[in-house]
Amino acid sequence: MSRSASMADPLPHVMPTYGRLPIALSHGRGLRLWDTQGREYLDALSGIAVNTLGHAHPRLVAALQDQVAKLIHTSNYYLVPLQEELAAKLVALSGLTNVFFCNSGLEANEGALKIARKYGHDTLGLAEPQTMVFEGAFHGRSLATLSATANPKVQAGFTPLVPGFVRAPLNNLPGVEALLDAHPNVSAIFLETIQGEGGINPARIEFLQGLRRVCDERRLLLMLDEVQCGIGRTGKWFAHQWAGIQPDVMPLAKGLGSGVPIGAIVCGPKAAGVLTAGNHGTTFGGNPLAMRAGVETIATMEADGLVGHAGRMGERLMATLRAGLQGVPGFVEVRGQGLMIGIELDRPCGVLLQRGVDAGLLFSVTADRVVRLLPALIATEAEVDEIAARLLPLITAFLAEPQA
Repeated sequence: MSRSASMADPLPHVMPTYGRLPIALSHGRGLRLWDTQGREYLDALSGIAVNTLGHAHPRLVAALQDQVAKLIHTSNYYLVPLQEELAAKLVALSGLTNVFFCNSGLEANEGALKIARKYGHDTLGLAEPQTMVFEGAFHGRSLATLSATANPKVQAGFTPLVPGFVRAPLNNLPGVEALLDAHPNVSAIFLETIQGEGGINPARIEFLQGLRRVCDERRLLLMLDEVQCGIGRTGKWFAHQWAGIQPDVMPLAKGLGSGVPIGAIVCGPKAAGVLTAGNHGTTFGGNPLAMRAGVETIATMEADGLVGHAGRMGERLMATLRAGLQGVPGFVEVRGQGLMIGIELDRPCGVLLQRGVDAGLLFSVTADRVVRLLPALIATEAEVDEIAARLLPLITAFLAEPQA
C-alpha cells in the first residue's frame, strides 16, 4: 500500500522527515497549549527555544496584527526601516557593529561560515581557509552546516561532506592550540556557547576566555553560535556574556522572533566589513513582519525584565530537579544555564516523550540520554514548579524499570 493510501498516516502528503508525537496542537496561551481534542499541556519546550514570550502574548499579537495589515514583505531591493531599528537594538545589547538578517539559525550559521572563508582569503591571505569546529556540535542541516556538525547520524547518507573543517575537543584549550599549530589555514573558531542538540553542554567560562585570547593572538575570528542559547535564555542577553567576552561573529535565530521565522548574523569590527554588496543575500530575510516580531520581542523582554527573570526561574527549576533526583540510580546530572536545562540519565530515554505527552507535559530528548527543557521566558514560579512536579515522577519511574 502506498504511503498516501495508508489510513494510519495522518499526514500522507507530507515528507516523513520527522518522528512526530501523535497530537495536533490547536491553540495556546502563555505556557499552556491545547490539542484538537481539547486536552491541555504544559509547554516546557517553547517550540525548541523559539516562543520566548509564550503563546499568544497580547503585546506581540497586537503588533503582528498591526504589521500584517500594513506590510508583510517587500524584498531587499528597498529600504526596510524596521531592519535598522532591530539591528541598532542588537548592536546596543551586544556591543558589536552590524547585522545581516536572514530566516533561520541554519542560514545564520551558513552565513557565518561564508564570513570565515572570505576573511581567510581577504585578510589572512589563505588559499584554502579552514574553520575549527567542535565535538558534540550541531549547527544545522545544510551541506556546510551539516559538515560543521559532529553528529554522524545526521550526516549519514549525505557524503561527501564539505571540506574545510578541523574538529577539536570542547573545553580543552591545549587541544585547540595544538590543532591550530598543526592546521595553519584555520581562519575562524566556531562553536555553540552552550551546545543544544549535543546535550546541553556549556563551553566553560575559562575556555571561552581562552579562545578569545587565542583568536586575538592569531588574528582568527571567534564565532559563537547563539541560535539556541541567545536572546535572554540563560539569564543574560547572550550566553557568552557570562564569560565577559565578545565574539567577532554571532549567529542568532529561534527566540528572536517569538515564533516568526528570523535569523541574524551580528558582527564585530573584525568581521563587520567582510561581506559587501553581491557577496550574500536572501529573498525573505529582514522582511517587515519578521523585523516587527524581533523589535516587539526585545521591547517586551525589556519592559517585563525577562532576562533576569529567566535566570532566576532557571536556578529555581534546576535546584528542584537536582533535589528530586539526587541519589536516584541512573541519574547523572542536571546542567545548563537559566531556562536552558538538560537532565542527563545513564541510558537512552526517548520513551519519555510519549509519557510526557500522556502526563500533559511537552519537552524533548536530545543526545539520546538528555531530557531537554526550554520553557518560555515568561514562566512563573508556579509554572516551573509544575514542570518539575510533572517531570520528576516520569524520570524516577523510568529509571526504576529494568534495563533492556
